[in-house]
Amino acid sequence: MKLKALFVIFSLSMPVCMATPVPPCNTAPLTVSAITTVASDSASCDGAPFPAECATATNAAPWINLAFHTFGIHAFGTQAALLSLMLFESGSFKYNINHYPGVPGQGTRNMQSPAFNLKYAEWLAANMTGSGISTQQVQKAQSEGPTQVLELVNGDRWGFASAAWFLAAQCDEEARKGLVAATEDGWNAYLTDCIGTTATEGRTTIWKKAIALGKW
Repeated sequence: MKLKALFVIFSLSMPVCMATPVPPCNTAPLTVSAITTVASDSASCDGAPFPAECATATNAAPWINLAFHTFGIHAFGTQAALLSLMLFESGSFKYNINHYPGVPGQGTRNMQSPAFNLKYAEWLAANMTGSGISTQQVQKAQSEGPTQVLELVNGDRWGFASAAWFLAAQCDEEARKGLVAATEDGWNAYLTDCIGTTATEGRTTIWKKAIALGKW
């Protein structure tokens, strides 16, 4: 099925984003221009170390928008944070597998650990009809190893949705509220309390560029 048709089907299946919801609604879709403003090197895959893993901003934007709809991520601050995380973790979408140091089974666009990729695959099999991932497939992949589990969730559809799933399924309400507020304190708390990492200069520089746009 073509991406455009898939996007329409998933969009129509999600609750309509109203003009004045709580949290605040960002009705405009993420644009290619916004992505390349935040990370100019996402415009091209020229020179990508692993070309098969690379996605340009043009490739990525529709899938990220689909993920936002699928997991109800409508606040601009939250969308900006998830975009920033993915851009940092994937090297501006150049990677979807951990090569440095090379942890087997770690990947997707937010470089989820093998343990969370298994949880993600199990969640998709149990909750997303039509995901293309069945419980039997997950069990088989688990028996074969973490690399096989990663393969289940590392295509464009679910590889670009993993950051949104992680926020929805693994982070607490306080972390989600902090991202909606679009404050640096909220960003730092999300990284430390939910993602389990630190707010380095490199991460925060990308986030500031995204937040500075104010809208897509």
